[in-house]
Amino acid sequence: MPIFHNSTFPTFLLTGVPGLEWAHGWISIPFCCLYLTALSGNTLILFVVLTEPSLHEPMYYFLSMLSTTDIGLCISTLVTVLGIFWLNAREISFNACLSQMFFIHLFTFMESSVLLAMAFDRFVAISNPLRYASILTHARITQIGLAVITRGTVILTPLVLLLKRLSFCRSHELHHSYCFHPDVMKLSCSDTKINSAFGLTAIISTAGVDSIFILLSYVLIIRSVLNIASAEERKKAFSTCISHILAVAIFYIPLISLSFVHRFGKHSPPYVPTLIANIYLLIPPVMNPIIYSVKTKQIQKAVLKLVCSEGTRI
Repeated sequence: MPIFHNSTFPTFLLTGVPGLEWAHGWISIPFCCLYLTALSGNTLILFVVLTEPSLHEPMYYFLSMLSTTDIGLCISTLVTVLGIFWLNAREISFNACLSQMFFIHLFTFMESSVLLAMAFDRFVAISNPLRYASILTHARITQIGLAVITRGTVILTPLVLLLKRLSFCRSHELHHSYCFHPDVMKLSCSDTKINSAFGLTAIISTAGVDSIFILLSYVLIIRSVLNIASAEERKKAFSTCISHILAVAIFYIPLISLSFVHRFGKHSPPYVPTLIANIYLLIPPVMNPIIYSVKTKQIQKAVLKLVCSEGTRI
């Protein structure tokens, strides 16, 4: 493990899968498949929502926001992950590392915010269907989208800038194939109490607060569904939430798993945290378009219409 002299702006070394360096070429195959699936699936969802007039509704606008954040998350990590597996390109400059870190955390925070907005959308649609269109107007959806971006940017900017005040005199080898805030912070030989406190505050004020409000939304949704007289209508109302519940699960379960591994998995094989960290960033972008394509009939119809129209042209 290389040791460097004290440096304020060092060059970091990214890590592939520890202990399995000999298999990086083979490991890259499933990763390539996952990236292709995520990018093509989310691009398809985004395209059909934007081009199909029947999908110009609040629920699908929020879905297009989710697909946009997933595409951004994939692009943020794709170059360094595949660069390590294919070319063993491990070096990354301090500023490039900060830029990648900013966008990874930004799109992660944005995804959490979009999932909260989608929970609010389902709550309004089920509890107050007659006012749904008047509450979630195009202008309000635009405001929500801008608020999602602004919130993530405002929280992350000082978090990243605070890293610039640190000095790094220990090993410059990171534990992931991309730059992750806790990972970079641990390599510093400066006092990182402020950074740690701000990082914890950022997580609590985004994913923590969002998860509480999502849970609260579903408590209110369940109460509204139980007040519906017809069993068939209750089933129909709740079925519109299934895709969103699955999307929330695949976002928060890997996030919680990664947190547990970092805190309690000190005796686990070195490749376990790395694989879970990659799953944490790749599984939601891969699974979200699949879930919404399978569970949402309107998306299925729009995709089939697009495929048939392209087939007719050929």
